[in-house]
Amino acid sequence: MTGDILLVDDEAGIRKVLGISLADLGYTVHAAEDAAAALAIIDAVRPSITLTDIKMPGMDGIELLKVIKDRYPDTEVIMLTGHGDMDLAIESLKFQATDFITKPISDDALTVALERAGERIEMRRQLRAYTENLEDLVEEKSRQLIQAERLAAVGETVAGLSHTIKNITGGLDGGMFVLGKGIELEDTAYLKQGWELVRANVDRIKNLSLDLLNFAKTDRLEYRQINPEQPAREVFDLMRSRSRDHGLDLILDVATGLTPTRMDPAGIHQCLMNLVTNAIDACVDTEPANGVQRITLSVRPIKDGGVCYQVADTCCGMDEPTKARLFQIISVKIVVDKDSNAGSTQEKPVCPARHLRTCQTHGPRAGEDIGYRHHPVHPAAIS
Repeated sequence: MTGDILLVDDEAGIRKVLGISLADLGYTVHAAEDAAAALAIIDAVRPSITLTDIKMPGMDGIELLKVIKDRYPDTEVIMLTGHGDMDLAIESLKFQATDFITKPISDDALTVALERAGERIEMRRQLRAYTENLEDLVEEKSRQLIQAERLAAVGETVAGLSHTIKNITGGLDGGMFVLGKGIELEDTAYLKQGWELVRANVDRIKNLSLDLLNFAKTDRLEYRQINPEQPAREVFDLMRSRSRDHGLDLILDVATGLTPTRMDPAGIHQCLMNLVTNAIDACVDTEPANGVQRITLSVRPIKDGGVCYQVADTCCGMDEPTKARLFQIISVKIVVDKDSNAGSTQEKPVCPARHLRTCQTHGPRAGEDIGYRHHPVHPAAIS
């Protein structure tokens, strides 16, 4: 062990002899005859180890130990004591002394005490280094974890996308088959049926392409103060005629007392449009329970501030597998034409990536208020 070491003793002979021994061990020795001189050297040099006599005129070794530990807790202090001062030496250990050596001082006892002090210094250095590097280690591991999650998400997305494209291709094949039959048999019904299947799957391809483009780009939401009714009213006006064409009741239920709210109106509009469109598609594919299917788009204020948009329908609701896929980027539903047995696909993202990000960004508790709710009406429940 090398470095600066302080020797404090009121006896000049001990300072001289012990100083030689410490120098032989490789230390740079600083000597002081009392506590005041010792504190001045400690403040100037900051030695890693101090050897001090217990009994000295003025401030004794115990008091000096307390001051050193108060100012520089990492300094190792070894007490020098006579045989009659063992109680004081033991007491010094209570105040975090590293060790004590009895006079006359043997080389072996001195070496053991210094090695113990060196071990404590090295342990503290390693602990400090580990603590200082811990933040960097956590940051690196977090970066690796995020990278692994991104790769896993990419793999999952590619797998889902491949499955979607495969199903759309199957739907196009089915539509072309029905068109071929219609041309071969000169059957107008087959021609219309096949054309509808092809047209529907072309729409799915277009929607899939738009979703991929939206997912790939970085969203920059444009916030501004608006009336919360505005996006819901726009969606209602756009979808009312389509709902009526399918025999559906589309209802806009806006609460009173809404105040202007800061939001991205385009993002909210797109999200509500997607939800209402999905609700219409679901109701069209389901036999009405009581003769009329109903879709309700409601806007309600939140107690602690903000707005809650809700799209509810009287369709059959969602089964557990559908709920589990609710916030996946791509969800696929297979539709089989009852008459021709030709399969088509509908790419049905209940909550596409861009809408999920819109929902997560808006709201007082990002992500917590995103959920699903349905109100199924079953024939058995109608009297």
